[in-house]
This record gives sequence, C-alpha cells and structure tokens, in this order.
Amino acid sequence: MDSQFPIVSLRGISKSFAHVVALRSIDLDIHAGEIHAVMGENGAGKSTLVKVLSGVHRRTSGQMTVRGREVDFATPKEAERNGIAIIHQELNLIPSLSVSENIFLGREPLKAGLFIDYAEIEARSADILAKFGIDIDPRADVENLRVGEQQLVEVARALSLNADVLVLDEPTSALSEAEAQRLASFVRALARKGVAIVYISHRMSEVFALADKITVLRDGNFIATRHSGEISERDVIRMMVGRELKKQEAKSSVSDNPVVLSVRNLGLQRPNSRGRIHSVVNDVSFDLHAGEILGVGGLLGSGRTEVLELIFGAAIGKRSGSIRHRGVSVHAQSLTPRGSVSKGIAFLTEDRKGTGLLMHSDIRSNAVLPSLPWIAPLGWITRFRENAVANRMIKAMRVRCQGPDQRIDELSGGNQQKIVLGKWLETRPSVVLLDEPTRGIDVGAKDEIYDLLKKLADSGVAIVMVSSELPELLALSNRILVMCEGRATGIVESREFSEERVMELATPLGNALAGEAA
Repeated sequence: MDSQFPIVSLRGISKSFAHVVALRSIDLDIHAGEIHAVMGENGAGKSTLVKVLSGVHRRTSGQMTVRGREVDFATPKEAERNGIAIIHQELNLIPSLSVSENIFLGREPLKAGLFIDYAEIEARSADILAKFGIDIDPRADVENLRVGEQQLVEVARALSLNADVLVLDEPTSALSEAEAQRLASFVRALARKGVAIVYISHRMSEVFALADKITVLRDGNFIATRHSGEISERDVIRMMVGRELKKQEAKSSVSDNPVVLSVRNLGLQRPNSRGRIHSVVNDVSFDLHAGEILGVGGLLGSGRTEVLELIFGAAIGKRSGSIRHRGVSVHAQSLTPRGSVSKGIAFLTEDRKGTGLLMHSDIRSNAVLPSLPWIAPLGWITRFRENAVANRMIKAMRVRCQGPDQRIDELSGGNQQKIVLGKWLETRPSVVLLDEPTRGIDVGAKDEIYDLLKKLADSGVAIVMVSSELPELLALSNRILVMCEGRATGIVESREFSEERVMELATPLGNALAGEAA
C-alpha cells in the first residue's frame, strides 16, 4: 500500500467510562515508516487512546480503519491479528522463562501436537532477533537481562506477530541514558524498514529527536498534529497546558504562619533493575507552614511520590537528609510509618485499592485502622467503639453508603476516597501527605474533596499534595514545589502561578530553557 495512505486511521474517536468522557472526537493517521509521537499532560487521554488502538478498550463512538477496512477490536488479540502491537510501560515478560519462550508465549509450536518444540522456538527467535539487529541470546533467561534488553525482547515479541504498527508507551522511563539511546536507534531502524511507530513519552528532547509528527491531546481533546520540524518545544508545552495560560488568583500568604515541618537535603538511593545504585530523590529541601497546601508537581517518575514516602518513613532504599517536626529533627533513615502516625503525620497513598483500603472488608474495619493505638491501647476493640468511629466518619465526610457494615468495594471511587481521608483524620494529624487524592473519581466527588482539603487547611492542618492535574494544583495550592528527575527545580509562589511556568520547571528541556531566559 502506498505510504501516502495511512495504515491506521482514527476519525472522531470518543471513549466514555460511565459519565466520565476520556476521549472526545480524536482524529489520528498512522503511516508506514513514520514515528508519530502522542504528547499531553498526565490525564490528557494518551493511555486511553492507546488502549482503544490496541483493543484493550472498545471505542464509544467514531470510526477506526486498518488498511482501509473498518475495525472494532474487542481484545488485544484482535489488534495483534491486524498487525497492531503495544509495548506497555510495565513490561509483560515472565522473568523465569528464556527469551525465546517469552517471544512465543501462548503460541508455542508443538511436536506431534503434544510437546513444545523448544528447538524450533529458539531457531525462530534467533531469526527474528537477527533480522532486526537485536544482539541477545534467545536461550538467555529474561531475569538476567538488563531492562533495556528486556524492552527489546518485548519489541521482538511484537515483531514476531508480524506487527506493522508498534505502540511504545513511555519506553524509556526505566532506562539509563545509554539504553535509551540504543532504543532510539532501534526505533529509527524499525521505521526505516517500514514499521509505523506510535511513541508516547513525556520527554521533550526524546520526542523531538525521534518523531516525524507530534499529536497533542489535552483533557481528552485533540489539539493538533504537527510535523516536528514546524514547531518548537515551547509550542508543544503551550498546546499541552492550554491556550489562555492565565495566572490564577493569588492565594493568601501563609509565610507568617509557624513552620510545622522542615525537610532538609532529602535523598533516596536504591538499586535499579540492573542492580546498580541510582538516585531517585536528590537533595530536596523545603519548609511547610501551618494551614498551607504545598502542591508537588512534576511528571511521572520525577520523584514526587518518593518525597512523600521519605517524609512518612515508608521509602525503600538508602535515605539521607532530615525531617524536623514539632521541634524534633530526625534523620530520614530513622523514620518509620508507625512513628510518623504517632507524631501526627498522615499519608494517603496513590493506590487506594492496593495500599489505602481493605477492599473486601466493611467500612467499620477500615475506619479504625490508623486509630487502633488510641481506641484499643491494650489490643482489645469493641464493636461499639468501631461503630462510633465509623458513624462519626461517615457523617463528617458525607459518605454515601448503607451504613458501617457495607463493603468498601461496593462504594463509588469518590466515597472510597472519602473513607481513606476520613480514617486518617481520626488520628488528628497536624500534617497530611496526599498522593493523587482525586485520581479516578468523578467531578462532583472531586469538588467535595477540594472543600474538605480547604477546610482542613483553614483549621491549621499543613498539607503536602502530589497531583498530576495542573488545574488542581493551581486551584488548591499556596505554593507549588516542582520536581524533575528526582530534584526540586523550583518553588512557584501563588503570584507566579501559571500552567506554563510549572511545566517549564517539570521538564528537563523546559527547565533548561527557563534557566536560559533568566
């Protein structure tokens, strides 16, 4: 087929989840031999678009054609049969199996229809690896490979499916600089062979070095598609964050309020996937005032979550720096979650279902968890006390439920989040650490959470809030600490608030450009 005609064409693609619209009328053409980057802030709709393209989600409306034929993929297998393969940010390999076994997993050739033909698997895998210039032994166990090599095994598996459209979702997020450069060279080589590449990345320099075209999404909407040579990095940032770029109304200053938490030279080192020690957080310092909401902005992998884990004493790895709270300074390595709770620090984790709640238990059991040292000091707790705590929390947080006996997994996401917040407020904290407090909840529930946070701050509670939603940070924060690649690149005061300013500090290239301008 002539390369002037797209292999894949999307027209008016929309996707809704219940009442939440994730994509609105997206148009996208994908051509053979072209590297097409899709960019946008966290929550812009990139992942949903990729999942529609690869059969993970079915579109709500719109048209998708592959080689001129309309399709409606119900599963990823259907997409693969049509030559579309995706490599997710989290690699889907089985470490204990060999490279060849992973490449042909679920499609193993058999001897006499009964036994796996390992010799054929290894021979066919060697052919695929050699064809695309991947220098990896097909007999090697995946667990012994570097992350960059594992990523290439995923690519080889996709190519073994005869994929002519390859979707790469944040492919360099866990790679070293050398591995990222090697992958970039490989992606260019694939494009020269006629494979169409859809490339999702937050890294501006990487995108501009690789992409032929760039499509920008914002809040689920298609903004523009441009040839990379026609636009600048600043143009992309402006398209990502919005056209008005207006400053928010200045918040009241809290600088005269007492400092309740001082963070000095906070750092975290731990082994990467290859066993080498690397810095996840490096030399982060700030003061937190009573009644302040300190927003923490930055892209995925910038170290935002790890800063909260360090303050709470839950970070895994070698910690450095110190935390001063209530007049006592403690080395970060000595902090523990139990000690933090006892000193009035609460931590709402990003994953409420995995680490925030007991999903198969009732509201009552969840409501009392952080408060057990106070309501059951001798290890005994009565149903009367549990009910008292749970009913008080349900009323205070305006949780919509049938009562304290209702199971958590029967509640909406917004009501689940209220219970996560409410159970921690039962500990009467002076500092609350929030990691993505409104992720996965609807607009109405978000407004209620916003009101609760503002009331907490008005009562003198100090809040540190990580959020991937820039409008949320700008609307709630008194100041915003911006992270980039493990470092604090600046603190934006409310009088300087703009989405463009935060994005400049959050991206390596934007941060460098801002420094040049200064």
